[in-house]
Amino acid sequence: MELDSRKSTILNAIIQTYLKTGEPVGSRTISKYTDLNLSSATIRNEMSDLEEMGYIIQPHTSAGRIPTDKAYRLYVDRLVSEKTNEVSAMNSLMIAKTTRLEEILKKVVRLLANNTNYTAMLSAPSYKGNKVKFIQLSRLSPRQLLNVVVIDGNIVKNHLIDLGEDITEEQVLKLNLLLNTRFNGLTLSDINLGLISNVKEEAGMHSAIVGEVLDTIAEVIRAETDENMQIYTSGANNIFKYPELSDSEKASRLISTLEEKDVLADFVKPGEEGSDSTGIQVYIGEESPVESMKDCSVVTATYEMGDGMKGTIGIIGPKRMDYEKVMDNLKTVKAALTEAFSKSPEAEAPLNDNESEV
Repeated sequence: MELDSRKSTILNAIIQTYLKTGEPVGSRTISKYTDLNLSSATIRNEMSDLEEMGYIIQPHTSAGRIPTDKAYRLYVDRLVSEKTNEVSAMNSLMIAKTTRLEEILKKVVRLLANNTNYTAMLSAPSYKGNKVKFIQLSRLSPRQLLNVVVIDGNIVKNHLIDLGEDITEEQVLKLNLLLNTRFNGLTLSDINLGLISNVKEEAGMHSAIVGEVLDTIAEVIRAETDENMQIYTSGANNIFKYPELSDSEKASRLISTLEEKDVLADFVKPGEEGSDSTGIQVYIGEESPVESMKDCSVVTATYEMGDGMKGTIGIIGPKRMDYEKVMDNLKTVKAALTEAFSKSPEAEAPLNDNESEV
């Protein structure tokens, strides 16, 4: 006897209903929650077949059915397989988009340097307000779990959880369903104390595991993507066009700074306080957070790609820079990037480029 589509749908409904209620599931209940449009009698016949196949049992005469270990195993294996395929497909898509995105960003930063005669920098967009995509607890032993958290951008964090007492596969399955039902699609700011309290209450004796999972979520989201941050620069040689910056020692420090991603990261934090309504931030001389740029002015703006992804574009020049021209260029590029990426993933760079990168 095969587990065809109808039986699979009914079995899935039985498992999810039982995990939610903890009560044996009857045919009338299933008829209300499936889209099969089948009578209770037909569903009873299918449930009888599922019982014969070892997927469900009837704990008491005249009671409904509950899933067996065999059913839980099938359910979990399918769930993991679906999520694995989903992540693999997303990875392939992201690789293609990233390659295209890098081409555009490198072109834009060159144009900005050429148009302003200053040094330009541009950070690749990163996720802000990252959302939880998937949580998977896997039982490595009766007293140890592997916790896998996936957030937007397919950023993955693994964490081992040691337990003070044994846990069964069924209990792990229930926790997976609880955690994914309550936390998927939420940002860290969405996960408030009230929600945490409710989920821990639902988890009962396993509330400590919920706490461990939440710690992992917080860690991976707060980490952002600083380690993987991409910052592109162009026009470093433009520094020598301005006497106040062309001193060999000053110029050397500036050029070295442009090669240090961690230092430039101080400028590429989207949405900083102090920026104006257009998202433009101006650092003049001593206002700069970078010591080697105290003789410079730095003007930055934030662009958006939708879905919480933001990046920063910036211009570095002398304190006597043409601020109006710089701001006009930043506003133009910011608007072009935001519009291009929000409308089409295949969008071309918003400007023409006939120059090579410095």
